[in-house]
Amino acid sequence: MTLKWDGHTHTKFCYHGNPAELTEYADRAVALGFDRYSVTEHPPLPDGWIRDEKLMAELAMPRSELPEYIRYATGMKKKYEGTLELAVGLEMDYLDGHESFSDGILEPYLDVLEDAVVSVHYLAGRDGMYCVDFTADDFRANLLSYYGTMDRAADEYFDQIEKSIAWAAKLPMRRRIGHPLLITKFARELPPIDPALIRRRLERIVGQLAKARIGVDVNTAGLRVPTCGHAYAPVWFIRQCLEQGVEVVYGSDSHKPEQVGFGYDYFQAAVEGKVPDEAD
Repeated sequence: MTLKWDGHTHTKFCYHGNPAELTEYADRAVALGFDRYSVTEHPPLPDGWIRDEKLMAELAMPRSELPEYIRYATGMKKKYEGTLELAVGLEMDYLDGHESFSDGILEPYLDVLEDAVVSVHYLAGRDGMYCVDFTADDFRANLLSYYGTMDRAADEYFDQIEKSIAWAAKLPMRRRIGHPLLITKFARELPPIDPALIRRRLERIVGQLAKARIGVDVNTAGLRVPTCGHAYAPVWFIRQCLEQGVEVVYGSDSHKPEQVGFGYDYFQAAVEGKVPDEAD
């Protein structure tokens, strides 16, 4: 690896994050020796995307704030010129059936945006759309009860990732699929997903990423989540991506300045083939 890069980070425009200024994140990135730092904030969602209005207000910035976020990030990019390559981006939600909404969000900023992390955070569930990563109780009540088994829910999740790859392939900026194992965030509290299903689906996704020339977010946030305890990209998957020429990009998914760089040692060891076999 020649470029030390954090490719998935957030800012004060994240309403489930932290009010710290981007300078606090970027200064920590500089101190840790990062060369590139991609700012990938959650963009607005369609009105009423989920039924819980309080939660909806925390998931993404209002549409009126998107221009302000772009100005803020581009201003910081200039501030750090010569010190840190700060890249302006978004973490785009894949919104099945509402791709035109996402296209409309991106269109005014195509000349500015350098990165798009395309993530699946939502599945259709009981009477509407639900987050796969809100709480274990919410998942159990509104998704597990709807699909019947974790395997069926996981299959739908991976179906959505495959659709997101097809959508992301049309984007002009650097693009990668976000945290492909987010469905396992509550692995220690929910029934298990068949490991063979996960392996089969992720192996198919590697081939699709390679064909579409789309990278993957090796997201370490799961390592700091008590209900998870593992990264959202397994070691064997990282190795297969490398073998097939898929770009693997470390992502701290930082929502607080102190999270910048978290789990980079896992990423580096996985990429260099230094992770013990039992970690696969």
